[in-house]
Amino acid sequence: MASPALLMRVVASAYSVAEKAAAIVRNVMAAGDLGIVEKTGANDLQTKADRLVQMSICASLARKFPKVTIIGEELVIWVDPLDGTKEYTEGLLDHVTVLIGIAYGGKAIAGVINQPYYNYEAGADAVLGRTIWGVLGIGAFGFQLTEAPAGKHIIVTTRSHSSTLVNDCISALNPDSVIRVGGAGNKIIQLIEGKASAYVFASPGCKKWDTCAPEAILHAVGGKITDIHGNSFQYNKEVKHMNSAGVLATLRNYDYYASRIPNTVKQSLVA
Repeated sequence: MASPALLMRVVASAYSVAEKAAAIVRNVMAAGDLGIVEKTGANDLQTKADRLVQMSICASLARKFPKVTIIGEELVIWVDPLDGTKEYTEGLLDHVTVLIGIAYGGKAIAGVINQPYYNYEAGADAVLGRTIWGVLGIGAFGFQLTEAPAGKHIIVTTRSHSSTLVNDCISALNPDSVIRVGGAGNKIIQLIEGKASAYVFASPGCKKWDTCAPEAILHAVGGKITDIHGNSFQYNKEVKHMNSAGVLATLRNYDYYASRIPNTVKQSLVA
């Protein structure tokens, strides 16, 4: 059982965010577009207000209580408070992201990626930071969607967790160039801003809190992310945290890269 002090903090925060949620409900109604969908059948409806309130509540509580798993109608929030920690300690600040992923029924449905040091090399007067966010069925915002140059195979992969298996997998793809950076969130940004064609990480090590938010944003703009075998990631509360069979992600042309993953690499990674 949670300590009384923690419990009261959660209740007080829930009270505050519920008032904000009420404003969302009123605003959706006033706008006149309720966005109604049937979830499982007749009279089991969901509106735009349901979705926006659910995301607002969970995101707010996750910010205040990053170690608390927040469940509501099978909703799970996966938080990585500092993605790219090694790069952070080495002063590679543009690699660092904060990730908040929201999953429902085991699927990533919304995500937020904040880059605290975005624009940090632009000078002393530069405005630092940006937030990228996306929701399935709505889209992704906070950046300019750009595709990698046509006909180029540019691979983005790990900077600090390389291995023979990782390098063998990349070599098999016959890339034109390879970008090595830190942070899963940062790697997905390379895809959606057209700097890379595919994110390839043929190794265990990446966790669900690394991939949930980026997956939602990537899927919201038509991309795809799986493990090396092509299996989708699951984000329910009982799932193991490790993505033990690696990561393969693209904005476009997923099948091209998936078809070129060597069988020797697949056999070395347990799905």
